[in-house]
Amino acid sequence: MPVITVFSGSYCNEKQIVQEIASRTGYRKLTDEDIVAEASRLSGIPENKIVRVFSDKVSVFNRLTRERERSLAYLRMALATYLAEDALIIGGFAGQLIPTDISHVLRICLIADMTFRVATAEKELKISSSEANKIVHRDDVQFAAWVHMLHGVYDPWSPSLYDICLPTDKTSLEDIAMTIEQTIANPVFKLAGPSRSAVDDFMIAANVEIALVKKGHDVTVEVKDGLVTLTINKHVLRLSRLEEELKEIALTVPGATAVETKVGPGYYQTDVYRRQDFDVPSKILLVDDEKKYVQTLSKRLMMRELDSAVVYDGESALNLVNQEDEPDVMILDLRMPGIDGIEVLRRVKETHPAIEVIVLTSQGSEADKKTCMELGAFAFLSKSVDIEELSKTIKAAKEKIHQTRTETKSG
Repeated sequence: MPVITVFSGSYCNEKQIVQEIASRTGYRKLTDEDIVAEASRLSGIPENKIVRVFSDKVSVFNRLTRERERSLAYLRMALATYLAEDALIIGGFAGQLIPTDISHVLRICLIADMTFRVATAEKELKISSSEANKIVHRDDVQFAAWVHMLHGVYDPWSPSLYDICLPTDKTSLEDIAMTIEQTIANPVFKLAGPSRSAVDDFMIAANVEIALVKKGHDVTVEVKDGLVTLTINKHVLRLSRLEEELKEIALTVPGATAVETKVGPGYYQTDVYRRQDFDVPSKILLVDDEKKYVQTLSKRLMMRELDSAVVYDGESALNLVNQEDEPDVMILDLRMPGIDGIEVLRRVKETHPAIEVIVLTSQGSEADKKTCMELGAFAFLSKSVDIEELSKTIKAAKEKIHQTRTETKSG
């Protein structure tokens, strides 16, 4: 029996349509919430972090943590696990992750005219037409970003992505369900040998992605009949050495019979491939209004394999923390316009005490140092401090974080 995926514009009556299809076919319904929960169970990554991948907003720390790539890999693994079954209806974003060579999947798009969607949102949410219009347009931006990331297509409703596109404002619920019911009766959507093999390859690819990202690597993974192809899209100085390491990791995955590597178009751009070292603090945030100084500091730390993100004022730092995009270690200037460093420190330690804050200032007094240490700063340093000493302090903060997390888990 086939699998049905449903990707729908917001306020296009998706829930009612999926329910009607399920009632007629007896197929099991799966939502994004179900697949995220399974990915969380498999990975140990909190659900609220995995679900972020569906958003068009990427964490400022993602290039340091590879959290988005890890979440995507575990979502694919969760999907592959479910696809071991058939007779499924998968609604939402996650269904877009299923490769096109899995041929027993009927891909459906539900969409409606903007006026219909806005009117539906206005009625359901009991809001004004202008507010409803903003919500629907915001949703479409998110849908477009998701589809473009996966398929390179800017139009999330492009017919090239689906087997059937159905206008829910012009077609009755019964007619939509009947069309789908008739379509899945076509033998082309039967779970046959090639499609089953493609599901197996999908699972192997997910496991290879996970194995690689755990070692700090970021490459594109494709699998066909057990042959793993790894595409390197960033320039690397010792390509052959990287290829050997990637192959060695991929071949540890069950089902990977052989591995080949190649370079993609991005390899010839200016970006440089860097393996992420997860033994150092993965999320360091530099907060300083002196742009030239903090950008130079970030580069000097990178040379010591301490990569970081940068913001230029206290408000931006607090916004990151409050949006659950918090760092592990914060390097904080004391004197900044607007919200100063002492107030940032106070608020951070009140709401997120696990963040280790290193105050780095050129204007701090002994009284400032006393205040900061009482508020919970990990260290209070002068901007004239040697870069090696700062690096050691950051690593000491990392060690404290690691020890605290270990004690929490064991407790």
